[in-house]
Amino acid sequence: MSPEEGKREKGGKKEIVQVTVGFVALFFVLMGYFVFYAATHKEELLNNSYNSRQQLFGEQNRRGAIYARGGEILAETVCDKSGDEVRRYPYDEMFAHAVGYLEKGRSGIEAQANYYLLRSDIPAVDKVKEEIGGKKNPGNNVYTTLSVPLQEAAFHALGIYRGAVVALDPKTGEILAMVSKPDFDPNRISELWEEIIEDDESGTLVNRVTQGLYPPGSTFKLVTTLEYIRENPESYSSYRYTCSGSIEGENSRISCYHGSRHGTVDLRHSFSESCNSSYANIGKQLDREAFAETLDGLLFNQPLPLRFAYNQSSLAVGPDTSEDEMMQAAIGQGKTQITPLHLAMLTAAAANGGILMKPYLLDRVETAEGGTVKRFAPEEYKRLMSEEEAAILSDYMKEVVESGTGTKLSGLSYTAAGKTGSAEYNRQKGESHAWFTGFAPAKDPQLVVTVIIEGAGSGGDYAVPVARRVFDAYLDK
Repeated sequence: MSPEEGKREKGGKKEIVQVTVGFVALFFVLMGYFVFYAATHKEELLNNSYNSRQQLFGEQNRRGAIYARGGEILAETVCDKSGDEVRRYPYDEMFAHAVGYLEKGRSGIEAQANYYLLRSDIPAVDKVKEEIGGKKNPGNNVYTTLSVPLQEAAFHALGIYRGAVVALDPKTGEILAMVSKPDFDPNRISELWEEIIEDDESGTLVNRVTQGLYPPGSTFKLVTTLEYIRENPESYSSYRYTCSGSIEGENSRISCYHGSRHGTVDLRHSFSESCNSSYANIGKQLDREAFAETLDGLLFNQPLPLRFAYNQSSLAVGPDTSEDEMMQAAIGQGKTQITPLHLAMLTAAAANGGILMKPYLLDRVETAEGGTVKRFAPEEYKRLMSEEEAAILSDYMKEVVESGTGTKLSGLSYTAAGKTGSAEYNRQKGESHAWFTGFAPAKDPQLVVTVIIEGAGSGGDYAVPVARRVFDAYLDK
């Protein structure tokens, strides 16, 4: 072998070694990533429908129960007359969307807490005893933030209407009530399944609190007001507009609700009287780029800090947004879409000095013997607005209740603040959704309530009384 051939052979061997080392290193990197991912995404991996460990856990453990914050059972596993395990929901339809169902897939807390409910963390000695006795291990139990009295008040207040009610603590983010209608009986989900899925119009399985997208109507004036204040920090209090009942755009006209004429109004009374003409006038003046930044900061077109299924709210504003579109956006119409929970989150931020706490439903996980497996603590998400901005919005919302469109919440044992809305969704028939979002007590907010009633009309006439019953249940103790 010539010296040159020897060099080539050595070079070839060196390249093979380098490639081999590279592949081995890549293999260990991938293995490390898979181990890291499995350790940090245990819940998602277990909840994956293709994961056979779910079946294994189901054979070893009896699914744990779901409890309300007061200790009431919301879901439990019992045995029927044949000895088969079935899931029982003692409150029938009342917690249908919040707690969810287990058969025909999973939804609600049954889906969110599946990882914990399937597992059993009783001592190993007790597991051996259960196995010797031919019994399954008792699964972990999940305690939620939901309040039975508050849920009951919201459920009955909404009555036969389609819509949603959500109540949360603005200081912690705890969701205390979550009602969506039409509803269903999770005890009979298999029996009702075909009927439910064949009904395309009702959307019975949709949790309207987290997944229902609606035009926010005048409740969106919270956002428009915030933007106007930000663009005019020194002069917003000097704003004046004379309302004649309608306003002309480039190619459209916007009227106040039922053609009301509000006369000369400042920003505060434009808000409390919910003057569409005044807000459409403000919409003409807003800087599109600044407005888009505010929308992003308020989580429109953005992921929400939630650990359960939801839909994103949306409103796109850009350089090409027309004057007519800006007028519509300013009053919460046009292409604006929001979920009741997102609106409640914006309200909670205003009530909490501008800081949004992450909304959550799970309080803690316990073993069947009462030992703590995990606790979920309140967590600050971020500041959505300055403390001063939050104070201004809160003050305007108090005026709504004191002298504006929300007076059905005035004169009570507690003070409240809020914003009503009548969101048009069918111009030809003049149909609109009734909205209310607000908090109480006004000076030291403890509860945020957001209500939407589909097709009801005036928020002040229909949504406010529903919210009042929820506030009453919480504050009139």
